[in-house]
Amino acid sequence: MKSYDVQTEYKIKKKQKHVKNELSKSTKLTIIRLLISFILLLLGSSSLLPDSVNVGTFVLAYLVIGARIVYKAIRNIFHGEIFDENFLMSIATIGAIVLGEYPEAIAVMLFYELGNVFEDVAVNRSKKSISALLEVKPTFATLKLNDKTKRVDPSYVEKGQIILVKPGEKIPLDGTVVLGNSSVDTSALTGESMPQNIKVGDEALSGSINQNGTLQIKVTKVYNDSTVARILDLVQNASSKKADTEKFITKFAKIYTPIVVGLAVVLAIVPPLVFQGTWDTWIYRALIFLVISCPCALVISVPLSFFGGIGAASKQGILVKGSNYLEALNSVDTVAFDKTGTLTKGKFDVVAVDPQTGISKDELLQMAASVEKNSTHPIAVSILNAYTGKILPVEKSLEQAGHGLSAEVNGQNVIVGNAKAMKTNKIDFTEANVIGTVVYVAVAGKFWGDIVIADEPKSDALNAIKLLNNRGIEKTVMLTGDNQKVGSAIAQKLHMQKAYTDLMPENKVQIVNDLLKSSHQNNKKVAFVGDGINDTPVLATADIGFAMGGLGSDAAVEAADIVIMGDEPSKVSQAMKIAKRTRQIVIENISFALVVKILFLLLGALGMVNMWQAVFADVGVTIIAVLNAIRLQLIDFDN
Repeated sequence: MKSYDVQTEYKIKKKQKHVKNELSKSTKLTIIRLLISFILLLLGSSSLLPDSVNVGTFVLAYLVIGARIVYKAIRNIFHGEIFDENFLMSIATIGAIVLGEYPEAIAVMLFYELGNVFEDVAVNRSKKSISALLEVKPTFATLKLNDKTKRVDPSYVEKGQIILVKPGEKIPLDGTVVLGNSSVDTSALTGESMPQNIKVGDEALSGSINQNGTLQIKVTKVYNDSTVARILDLVQNASSKKADTEKFITKFAKIYTPIVVGLAVVLAIVPPLVFQGTWDTWIYRALIFLVISCPCALVISVPLSFFGGIGAASKQGILVKGSNYLEALNSVDTVAFDKTGTLTKGKFDVVAVDPQTGISKDELLQMAASVEKNSTHPIAVSILNAYTGKILPVEKSLEQAGHGLSAEVNGQNVIVGNAKAMKTNKIDFTEANVIGTVVYVAVAGKFWGDIVIADEPKSDALNAIKLLNNRGIEKTVMLTGDNQKVGSAIAQKLHMQKAYTDLMPENKVQIVNDLLKSSHQNNKKVAFVGDGINDTPVLATADIGFAMGGLGSDAAVEAADIVIMGDEPSKVSQAMKIAKRTRQIVIENISFALVVKILFLLLGALGMVNMWQAVFADVGVTIIAVLNAIRLQLIDFDN
């Protein structure tokens, strides 16, 4: 087993810090080259040095700032990537040097690298919210071995072993609390700042931070299956699936670039031959044309916008597995929800106690709880949770399958069960006409009353449906295996359009397929929100699958396209809000870049733009588009 001493832990933290600062170090080097080149440009432009020395100063300034770009262009040519931005910048600036336009050539490279600095800063800012998730990765686990403890690598801890988590430490592995109670900070996982209180028997999620009491946790999942490992995998692979817009821009750039290079060649050769203009004038215009034509603003800002959207979503506890899913959210017109655990709490609670005349509510609950005390059935657990008083001694307890329980309490026969149990034992009772599961209680052949147990909607569920309706979602439907009476009541309570009840997993898939056909006819998409292993086929079938990651099964999280790390269904609407704002920024960037490019290309061909103005058309547009893209990080999506 791999153990961790203090020195090993220090090395790990130092390595993590080095990786985190690697980008900023590269940016700092670029800034230093910018300053050196700019000083040399000023020196060469002054009258302090002889002309021959000025030329050498200009060339040195160009090499300091431009050598890296020229090298990339040459390297890419050998790799078959000829018409990229490095090639355009290199050919344009080398051509300007040949024509004696030294300051312009250096300025192009200066502003281009300045644009790259802005891009690095923007990407770094976009990564901050995601890197906050990456920082939840624990570096050690304190393993309890009899009376001793040992600090080990989390990946070496096995299921069933006990780990010790002190105040201020991260919980390294998923497990169940076996000793202690504490408040834990789950904000890095769920986006929620309110600490969660956990006690013996509660689940502890890896990546959470223990805030006060010491906890002993029995490990239920090895590291590779833990919550924190799944999150890291989702985040690190989020950029692998590109949106349609990103794919279009990549294809567009590959077609667009050789076309503009061809036009630049025509612009340099045809006018001097046809109109008898000077070669220097038209070659200079062709070089300006090349500088303007560089598609940097499109190639850089569009992926950056989607990256910013994924980062903004992760800050809210919403993990998007790819920018294609973020873009697809804009086309959703139908959202289907699983009921239990998604829209409802997923656990039974006593919602009503109706005793007969002469019997108190406390007496009715006491009798039911006493008979149910040894049962692990969810209904029994809910009754025991509702009654906190004295439990009576029970004898001759007997379970009747499909009916309930019977037992001897204080010498009296007690029956706790459903309507079938009452009818079988010929108890004169009044059948309750309510929504939920009804437990009837009879003592010594006399009906004592009934207890109503139901799975209540989450406090956030009604607001979730309301937000979706306000967002223009045409259909909100429920798919549940529960009976028609319960399912329809919950759907009506939440103001949903329709409830499909008494469903098996295959029935859910069939209904979602029908919804897909209807939506696809209108070029729209269907989203499904679920949490259980039985929801996995439906999550995979829908255009976009949402898994409730807070309480959801591993299979559901794996099959889903978007994972909500908390337990709030309203996050679905919030994800759509982020997707809409991301698309707005992408459209703004594409429109702005194309309009400015076309305008300046025409002006450049007519000789109405010089090299400096061409620099603005290229790098200036890129910087503006990048700044627009990082606005996603400044928007408060909670309001």
